[in-house]
Amino acid sequence: MTQPENPHATRAILDMPKAMRIHETGGPDVLRWEEIALAPPGPGEVRLRQHAAGLNYADINLRRGGFYLYAPPKLPTILGNEAAGTVEALGPGVTQVKLGDRVAYVSPSGMYDEAPGGYAEARNIAADRLVILPDGVSETQAAAIMAKGLTASTILHRLYTIEPGQTVLIHAAAGGMGSILTQWSKHLGATIIGTVGSAEKAKAARANGCDHTILYRETDFVAAVRKIVPEGVAAVFDAVGKDTFLPSLDCLRPYGKIVNFGNASGPPPPLDIRILSQKGCLSVARAGLTHYVADRANFERASAELFDLVKRNIIRLDPANTYALKDAAQAHRDLEARKTTGSVVLVM
Repeated sequence: MTQPENPHATRAILDMPKAMRIHETGGPDVLRWEEIALAPPGPGEVRLRQHAAGLNYADINLRRGGFYLYAPPKLPTILGNEAAGTVEALGPGVTQVKLGDRVAYVSPSGMYDEAPGGYAEARNIAADRLVILPDGVSETQAAAIMAKGLTASTILHRLYTIEPGQTVLIHAAAGGMGSILTQWSKHLGATIIGTVGSAEKAKAARANGCDHTILYRETDFVAAVRKIVPEGVAAVFDAVGKDTFLPSLDCLRPYGKIVNFGNASGPPPPLDIRILSQKGCLSVARAGLTHYVADRANFERASAELFDLVKRNIIRLDPANTYALKDAAQAHRDLEARKTTGSVVLVM
């Protein structure tokens, strides 16, 4: 449905917006709902009234602490590496966007000196990190897809090129990222095997295009994959990490590739690279957004493709699991407990 150009223009500018902020790392209870001081936007910045922020495992990793190889985040900090909203004030020199534009962004958590910043009613952000949302893509949809969709773009355009007829294994196929990868890979002509945690999630994964689903908590997924594809799959897309990474090597055919992009069960264990030749000259890649979105032309091109796939219903974004921003701690608990299916979005 076409969205109005500026559905939130009548709201007053917030000088003391509220945010979910952490002052220490730990469990979901470290998230605090509190006011933050927000100065006028500086040169090259805009004031963004945020309407929706995506929840990703990267947020949980940052909240827990001890995950990133880079310096730990400066505390207090505001989590949330993807969000969408309306431009409500312009700093000096801004020409990329105008007042009232609906925009979205992605900031790889832990990779910037500044806070990721999505879990806030309003924020200042550099205008050159924004993309304008087209009609037909809502703020909630954008918040559900920016980080996950651009990660999928990284995988499918830079790390593994699917050829029609190939079979790929997607772990956590019913999750937000898994559902996007499943639909996009199916569109490219792949046969999809998806691992899921429950019969309900298996149903959701099949609705998104999975040809085969495996209940990994009840079944040895390696044996199940080999039963379906005795020669092995061409590629594995792994969001789970510690529990699935090494066993997944035994699912690959010779010269196959595993792409890890998540750590839901913990970081993947160390890998002796000699194993790759023993198991069939395999290859390994790790997906990330930092370099992919740093190239402005590529960021715009990839975002435009993503929005087009959504508008054409090739990537269907079912209604997200939505929580009020002030209930972010509960949303974290539910995602960690694997109670959610599809994307999780915090709304303001």
